[in-house]
Amino acid sequence: MSVAHDLSNRGSEPQQNEVHLRTRAIDDPGRLVDLLPREQAVAWVKDDEGLIGWGEIGRLEIKGPDTFAEASRWWREQLAEITVTDEVGEPGSGAVLFGSAAFDIRTGASVFVIPRIVVGRANGRTWLTSPDDEPPLLSTAEVATPGGIRYADGAQTAAAWTSSVAEGIARVRAGDLDKVVLARDLMATTGLSLDPRHLVRRLADRWTECWTYELDGLVGATPELLLRRTGSHVTSRVLAGTAARAGPDQDEAVGRALLASIKDQDEHRYAIASLTETLAPFCTRLDVPQAPHLHTLPTLMHLATDVQGELGGDPDLLSIIDAIHPTAAVCGTPREVAIDLIAELEGMDRGRYAGPVGWVDSAGNGEFGVALRCAQIEDRALRLFAGCGIVADSDPEAELVEAQVKLLAIRDALES
Repeated sequence: MSVAHDLSNRGSEPQQNEVHLRTRAIDDPGRLVDLLPREQAVAWVKDDEGLIGWGEIGRLEIKGPDTFAEASRWWREQLAEITVTDEVGEPGSGAVLFGSAAFDIRTGASVFVIPRIVVGRANGRTWLTSPDDEPPLLSTAEVATPGGIRYADGAQTAAAWTSSVAEGIARVRAGDLDKVVLARDLMATTGLSLDPRHLVRRLADRWTECWTYELDGLVGATPELLLRRTGSHVTSRVLAGTAARAGPDQDEAVGRALLASIKDQDEHRYAIASLTETLAPFCTRLDVPQAPHLHTLPTLMHLATDVQGELGGDPDLLSIIDAIHPTAAVCGTPREVAIDLIAELEGMDRGRYAGPVGWVDSAGNGEFGVALRCAQIEDRALRLFAGCGIVADSDPEAELVEAQVKLLAIRDALES
């Protein structure tokens, strides 16, 4: 396990126990993502509600099987040294921890940040959390376009990846496992240094039914809610089973075919079973609809199920995330077999792609999604990701097409 954190305030460098945060209601400052600075920004926004932030009171970078337990312990330690005056009292007001965890926490690095400034919006209210002695400047700024864009294969060519998918199908048919999710990456290089806000704003513009997120260079718009906690109530939106939209005249037929697809229903069933089996021990009640519904996005349709539950006791949100991640929707089932097969067949480190991303506040409320439809940004280089659920009836070429369609979310935002 490695742990690194910096609790200094850049410039004057006060001790952490000098930090006092105040949350107060403010007039509408405009669209949330337009307020983000270029550096040290975090975001979790859906249809212009949610949280954005910048600056750092504390930062934790960690890897290893105890990632979530250590992050939870660290968060409690920081809260003991931060005083808050909260005049709003909404989930997400007061001190907030943003997190972006690795897909495979055993080997991948996860990042947790406590921002100095947070702007939130929910239920018709907008609020600001900041240190008493540091009034923020809320302003919008023009964002430069990234110039020309060149693409290149990531870990595998398209042909090599379809071969990996074929091997995954063979393993499923042999009975080694029921489902495995295989991802591929695509590399992009921009002509000019990429301002992350270019992606954030365009994703928020188009993917209003998704949660647009940013943390430590990972930017995306996910349709999948891993877990929301409000008091004792928890919600999860499971997505598994996908079809590309075909236009207004054909979308209805595409939706009917997706709902009737045995392959996609099987893929979805495994994802639901994975979530409910790991979430149920924390709940006194768990409501799971008998059949999925269609969730329609600009380029795709998904089979979706919204699961609702009531927690027993007061389990820590990060400990619940630890138990349910990774679900079959992004890994496979059985989980242990699938995660080993992913490492064998993908030929890459997913990093924080398909890992939990979101926030938790000091009262234990929070929202975490699954980091999908995303790119990891390093100056002019971007690494784009997309994955597909593989079951016995999967077809390698069809899965490649699905992956390419999923990559369009980031490509369209990047090129717009």
